[in-house]
Amino acid sequence: MAVIGYARVSTSDQNPQLQLDALEQAGAARVFTDHGVSGSTTVRPQLDACLDHLRPGDVLTVWKLDRLGRSTRHVLSVIDDLTSRDIGFRSLTEGLHTDGPMGKAMLTIMAAFAQLERDTIIERTRAGLAAAAANGRKGGRRRQVDDAGVAKARALRDKGVTATDVAKMLGVSRATVYRYLSDSTTASA
Repeated sequence: MAVIGYARVSTSDQNPQLQLDALEQAGAARVFTDHGVSGSTTVRPQLDACLDHLRPGDVLTVWKLDRLGRSTRHVLSVIDDLTSRDIGFRSLTEGLHTDGPMGKAMLTIMAAFAQLERDTIIERTRAGLAAAAANGRKGGRRRQVDDAGVAKARALRDKGVTATDVAKMLGVSRATVYRYLSDSTTASA
């Protein structure tokens, strides 16, 4: 029997070290780590490699249930596959495991709650964006240059001022100047 760990971070700039340390303390002989992969994505190269690596009697261990996946259906599908292959599962943070019927029932409940939490966050975000739109606000970043600044940038460009100099005058990056002028003729660099 070997404890095999799986860690995942959603963005490439996140650090999985907390998960790796916990898995090492749990006795993981090997840890597979996906970097920059969302939990809602069912194709995760290191998870696939981990699942292929597991043998009967092994225990797949994750730091937290949502590292395995955000969808209840996907999490339960993976756990069912593991069970059919005589492979155990353990989630360190929640203290969940597939030992016995109570462990399996608790995993099902926790996976459902994890998905409920994710769905609730998505619903709140959409409601917030809709309320903001109803009040005349748009989502996204605030404009760097107002309409007067765009007109000024176009006038300067038409006089032959470079995009770099226009950017300095407006206090924005050259890329921002190009973005605002992209619908007109190309600005000179």
